Amino acid sequence: MTIQLTPVKVNKLVPKKPHGLVVVITGNGKGKTTSAMGMVLRASGYGMKVCIIQFMKGDIYSGEWDGVKLLGERVELHTTGMGFCGIQGNPYSREEHRAAAQAAIDLAMGKIESGNYDIVILDEINNALKLKLVDLDQVLGLVRSKPELMHMVLTGRDAHPDLVEMADTVSEVCEIKHAYRKDIEPQPGIDY
Repeated sequence: MTIQLTPVKVNKLVPKKPHGLVVVITGNGKGKTTSAMGMVLRASGYGMKVCIIQFMKGDIYSGEWDGVKLLGERVELHTTGMGFCGIQGNPYSREEHRAAAQAAIDLAMGKIESGNYDIVILDEINNALKLKLVDLDQVLGLVRSKPELMHMVLTGRDAHPDLVEMADTVSEVCEIKHAYRKDIEPQPGIDY
């Protein structure tokens, strides 16, 4: 049996007054970066230019690195991190992690100030802040420096209360259950 769908007229909504949002995605559950990548996919559908800067990831391959290439030149991704500081046998010193995170701050400021992007995603910046790899005044400075119509998304656990206060939208991803707790290894395409 084949079901025939009736075409529906699709409208594109346009806000009366465009506004660049600050979105914070935090919490202890899985899906913060995945949520931000969903915004990248959606923005690509509108032809928007997106810059993603990953503050912590960089030592273990993640599918989004090649996935965003399929979206074309409107999306760029910078993996500036050296992995998660102090966990999973990461071999780099705290000083090396901080130096990489400081370089990511400089990169982010340059991308924000360029005015070339509709969305800038600072992936895992909340973690970098919690670990003191970047400073609160630096992160708040990035948010304050964004052009009026640019959207900014900041991901990672433990979002700072000042950042939560400054944001327009804050979502918390809560873990209810995770396969890791059943000794199931992370799975490609789902976990990384």
